[in-house]
Amino acid sequence: MSRRMGPWLVLLLSLSFVPSTPARAQMESPPPLDYVPVADPFKLPDGMNFGGVSGVAINSKGHIFVLHRGPSPLMEFDADGNFVRGLGEGLFDRPHGLRIDADDNIWTTDVGGHVVYKFNPDGRIVMVLGVRGRPGEAHEYGHLRLFNEPNDLAIARNGDIFIVQGHGKGDPRVVKFDKDGNYIKSWGKKGKEPGDFDIAHSIVIDAKGLVYVADRNNQRIQVFDADGTFVRESKHPGTPCGLFIAPDQTLWLAHGHAGQVMKLDLDGNVLGFAGKQGKALGQFGEAHFITVSAKDEIFVADTLNWRVQKFVKK
Repeated sequence: MSRRMGPWLVLLLSLSFVPSTPARAQMESPPPLDYVPVADPFKLPDGMNFGGVSGVAINSKGHIFVLHRGPSPLMEFDADGNFVRGLGEGLFDRPHGLRIDADDNIWTTDVGGHVVYKFNPDGRIVMVLGVRGRPGEAHEYGHLRLFNEPNDLAIARNGDIFIVQGHGKGDPRVVKFDKDGNYIKSWGKKGKEPGDFDIAHSIVIDAKGLVYVADRNNQRIQVFDADGTFVRESKHPGTPCGLFIAPDQTLWLAHGHAGQVMKLDLDGNVLGFAGKQGKALGQFGEAHFITVSAKDEIFVADTLNWRVQKFVKK
């Protein structure tokens, strides 16, 4: 009888060594990014501090711009972290999104004031979208598009402006304008289906013109064409907050209250990660927005720890 059972025992023993699904998933989990945090990367003037830092961006000179909820809400630093100037005093109610376009114009969103500002490189406002303090869809005279909690924006190669709005009170959607600020169209509504949003928090555009939206409370990144047609989505459990696409077309994610930075491909596959929840160096209260310099330095705005963290390659 033992001879008859021998082959079956061999088969059972061999099956017992096949890795289970969780083991396979663990083996295939993305590696930590080869980066380390830098202590005190910015030299603020005496007596000056960041408030809750909501945005960070870099211009063509390598200067770092920081948007925060405190005095001088828009600050500029050189590539070595030396303070250059402060801007925007008295202009913001609750600063949120920050982008710099190909011509070094500085764009900001004010989620509390319901307005978007475009500053030229000298710091002068050259365009205002929406009306400060006036949430809604359209001005009563019909000539101006309004916002309800604009969160972030992206500029296409042809100059079209894409703005995501809705931070819990406003209707979540993408609002599109031409380069001169003329309204073109909008898409999206509150919901969970493809094309719906639950806090459309961040937006970027890839080299092919596809539009990526961090749909925060739906825990996903949705991808659309420039006319708002749904293309695909990727799931990211947690609170995907801030997006940035590097010139090599890698997608970087500031993963909110998960306290992580993630490097993705354009299909949403995670290539690596860094950080965790906490207050120590390299940790985050809320990883809110992210940018990557030409030298592959990572800068992450943290609203809850009131700082920008810098990571460099080992």
